[in-house]
Amino acid sequence: MFYQLTLLAVTTVPTEEAGLADTVNGISEKFKIYPELFFPQLISFLIVAILLKKFAFGPIQEMLEQRKQRIADGEAKLIEIEKQLADSAKHTAEVVEKANADAKRMIEEAKASASNIVEQKTQEAISSAQQIISKAEAAAQAERAQIAAELKREFGRLVADTAQNATAGKLTADQQRAINDDALRQVQA
Repeated sequence: MFYQLTLLAVTTVPTEEAGLADTVNGISEKFKIYPELFFPQLISFLIVAILLKKFAFGPIQEMLEQRKQRIADGEAKLIEIEKQLADSAKHTAEVVEKANADAKRMIEEAKASASNIVEQKTQEAISSAQQIISKAEAAAQAERAQIAAELKREFGRLVADTAQNATAGKLTADQQRAINDDALRQVQA
């Protein structure tokens, strides 16, 4: 190939033939290009290029592809985690809302239960107070009746004693009994 270039360079336009030939020769000498060594150098360069591609660039490109794949997987996982985080936040908000609703419902039930208990205890207290009052009234009436009976007996005895003192033994036992009975009837009326 280089040989063809040199032929091409040598067979250029005749007007510039001398200047161009000197230029090609100058380049060949300056860069030390020898046509007989060019092809072996080209072959060795291609062998080195193939070996580098297979053993250096291939693994490096494979490693870069793996990294690229890991980065893509990481981004996909990140998107999935963000989605799960959003779902978790939504679920947490729903759970908190449900818990608040349950708490409000329990508070309302507790208030209703407390008011029912208060009403029930109030009714029990009223009933107990009425029983105490009725027992106290019954006891007071019984005591009043007992006091009245004692008072009647005492009054009857006083009347009998007074009548006996006034009559000073002039009355018979039947007369005294009749006076006592009459006094008792008047006291009872």
